[in-house]
Amino acid sequence: MSGDGGKVSRTTRVGAALEQRGAGPAAGAVPHPVRSAHAGTEMGAVHLRVASAERAERFYCEIVGLRVLNRYGGAVRLTADGIHPLLVLEERPGAKRAPQQRCSGLYHFALLVPERRDLALVLRHLLQAGVGVGSADHDVSEALYLSDPDGNGIEIYWDYPREHWRRLPDGSIYMDADPLDSHGLLQLAEQDTWSGLPQGTVIGHVHLHVKRLDEAEAFYCGVLGFRPTLRYGAGALFIAAGGYHHHIGLNIWAGVDAPSPPADAAGLLHYTIVCPDPQRIEAILAWLDARGERYETRGDGWYFCDPSGIGIRLTTCPVL
Repeated sequence: MSGDGGKVSRTTRVGAALEQRGAGPAAGAVPHPVRSAHAGTEMGAVHLRVASAERAERFYCEIVGLRVLNRYGGAVRLTADGIHPLLVLEERPGAKRAPQQRCSGLYHFALLVPERRDLALVLRHLLQAGVGVGSADHDVSEALYLSDPDGNGIEIYWDYPREHWRRLPDGSIYMDADPLDSHGLLQLAEQDTWSGLPQGTVIGHVHLHVKRLDEAEAFYCGVLGFRPTLRYGAGALFIAAGGYHHHIGLNIWAGVDAPSPPADAAGLLHYTIVCPDPQRIEAILAWLDARGERYETRGDGWYFCDPSGIGIRLTTCPVL
């Protein structure tokens, strides 16, 4: 989906280039010899289009527990620590509810809290606020799920210590969707007061509906350098840098070749990948240049789209 008033192209020529080269796991090839993504690669701010900035700000501050970092240029930037922006809200009056289950684009973005106690406080707060909450124990994490007023999916989770993560015989990280021990979790919050999301909260991952899983893997792994961590049936792939369980989830649960969201829909404008390796960024931009793919250089990073037309901001600095 394009961002900032259409400055990010929705072109799918990246995907066409991959197909023409026979790239993807089925062809046993990638677009060019790649290095793995830098081990310090992490996720940065998620930029959403919303129908009402005031309504969205109130929800994300009062319900989710973020707070305003600043407002400028028609956008509201939200934070947990007063320094790092985690969410940027851009108002588009009249924007229609995000058609998550029928289009490519955002499935959910995920806020990672530092401790299990933090997640317990979130759960108690959401229940007291009367918010509908889904939940799961993923074996690497415990997670809560909800949606914002515009239909954007949100996960709030904490990670089990890495030494507790299990490996499958093929080296994949075992993840599942078992019932959450909500009672045990809530017991951790009995004596504490909710005061919003704590310092140390970050964007842990994003999960995307893509048009085709093979071309998405060819791009995200073959070009951006992420590595597969788990293939979840035939419909989803989880990828990461630095041994994490996943920085990005990719699925075709909205259908193969799912259409892009309507231009007037609320939803994801772009998400941020923070790469501390300038040489790796230069290699990615050179790949885009060599194939005539559009990207835009701005003061806060480089903007382009994946093969499904989903907007990405690539940057070296999480604070921008």
